Amino acid sequence: MAFNHKHLINISDYSAEDITRILDTASSFRAVNERRIKKVPTLKGFTVVNMFNEPSTRTRSSFELAEKRLSCDTLNFGGSSTSTVKGESLRDTVQTLCSYKIDAIVVRDKHAGAPRKVADVSGVSVICAGDGKHQHPTQALLDLYTFRERFGRIQGLRVGIVGDIGHSRVCGSLIPALKIMGAHVTVIAPPTLMPAAPEILGADEITSDLDAALPELDVVYMLRIQRERLEGAPYPSLREYNLLFGLTEEREKLMRPEAIVCHPGPVNRGVELDDYMCDNPQRSVILDQVYSGVLVRMAVLYLLLGGTDNGVDA
Repeated sequence: MAFNHKHLINISDYSAEDITRILDTASSFRAVNERRIKKVPTLKGFTVVNMFNEPSTRTRSSFELAEKRLSCDTLNFGGSSTSTVKGESLRDTVQTLCSYKIDAIVVRDKHAGAPRKVADVSGVSVICAGDGKHQHPTQALLDLYTFRERFGRIQGLRVGIVGDIGHSRVCGSLIPALKIMGAHVTVIAPPTLMPAAPEILGADEITSDLDAALPELDVVYMLRIQRERLEGAPYPSLREYNLLFGLTEEREKLMRPEAIVCHPGPVNRGVELDDYMCDNPQRSVILDQVYSGVLVRMAVLYLLLGGTDNGVDA
């Protein structure tokens, strides 16, 4: 059955059926990633450009591994070597890359809307790997995969997203993805870290009281305090932020017995999470999220590019 999408730029363009198909395909790639030879010829001959115009460790390495395990040819492009640093327009840079007869571009950029612009210019499949404060759809998909692996479902889960809501592209994709899949979403943050009109997020509940919300949640999703994007001083100190909104060993007592802790990384230890909660083997699924990222990105590449066979057999 064909996958009726060329790009993954905005998660809201995808239906519950589309998302389920990605998650099911990711599950099929688990066997590949757990055997000794972690490679299939599914996308052999396809060329993918990783255009990372903003620093990244987890997302970039995850995409690179996913591409290599599908036997793609890859070109890593960005950083200080990018021709846009020398004054070339994004349009001209993309057109130059497409002259190499590539098949897809993975785009990470500090400017919201950059992946859409690349898609309009390039004519090839484009995957958003994070753009400004806008979207990060593969992060949302790997989060959904992690939730489904733990609970066996997404529908009906009560998910609380805690922290720097106003600066988070993770929220821009995760909240709509959760709503598409039938979850209940609560956003929890001080008013200074909320967007000016928090109702635009589409969450079911909005609160500044973490302690009151914790007993109701199946998933506690802690966001990184993005100090590089903060304007002014939205809270008196990191210590006070941790006191009011950090997930600590003491706060674990308020959580449901089966509740899990997530974080998109990197973690500011002692701010969003203390060491106990970050490393808690019963609660923390942060490393599971990292692993899920490879599986989900393999699935997205495979489905968008229309790889051969069933995507798994070597």
